[in-house]
Amino acid sequence: MDQEATARAYYRALDDHDYEALADMLAPGFVHYRPDRTIEGRERFVDFMRDERPMTETSHPLDAVYESDGEVSDAGEVAVRGRLLDSDDEPIVSFVDVFAFEGADVAAIRTYTR
Repeated sequence: MDQEATARAYYRALDDHDYEALADMLAPGFVHYRPDRTIEGRERFVDFMRDERPMTETSHPLDAVYESDGEVSDAGEVAVRGRLLDSDDEPIVSFVDVFAFEGADVAAIRTYTR
């Protein structure tokens, strides 16, 4: 799976509550940098998404996906612009997530919201 496809699969796994698929795409040392917290470690992140996030019945429609050509970093990066919607499809927040990769695995995501 290429990096853009992996980024898209990440949101499908969240929306479908497929935590096994989510874990499979993350590097063991995965870090999620969010405006409200930093979550370190694949298992800790999956546990948070499964058991601790405030709203689980959400969706992540994507508005655009941008992939670097590798000039910025050797592995390249993927940036995703989208929206987080509640169970009634009402907007919660707009976001940009920047994915960094270690080989085929997601090593880190840095989230920017507005």
